[in-house]
Amino acid sequence: MAEPRRWFDTTQPQTLQGAVMLCYLTAAFGLLSILFGSFPGLIALGIGAAGFGVANERRWGYWLGIVLAGISALLYLLFLAGGFVFAIVINLVFTLLLMALFLHPQSREYQRIWFK
Repeated sequence: MAEPRRWFDTTQPQTLQGAVMLCYLTAAFGLLSILFGSFPGLIALGIGAAGFGVANERRWGYWLGIVLAGISALLYLLFLAGGFVFAIVINLVFTLLLMALFLHPQSREYQRIWFK
């Protein structure tokens, strides 16, 4: 019998729960940006998929979240080099927060032990 899929796992550490919520929020804003014709929205949808993977304790979701958050941070830094824009700074802060939640020692230890 297959395991039921879930959107959120309350048994995970608080850092991973926060990362999953932030992944879904990023994906929602990414969907809006795709509707308005912005390319970085595709990365945001990938981050949303990573959140779903983390909620279901999949190792691929954890690593996908780290990689896509890193790429997103680099893109925001490149955009920021073109000129200071408040929206880019806010997006960069939330992306760095997502990376910090994924790379927190509690998150890393939990995924190392429990993720498949």
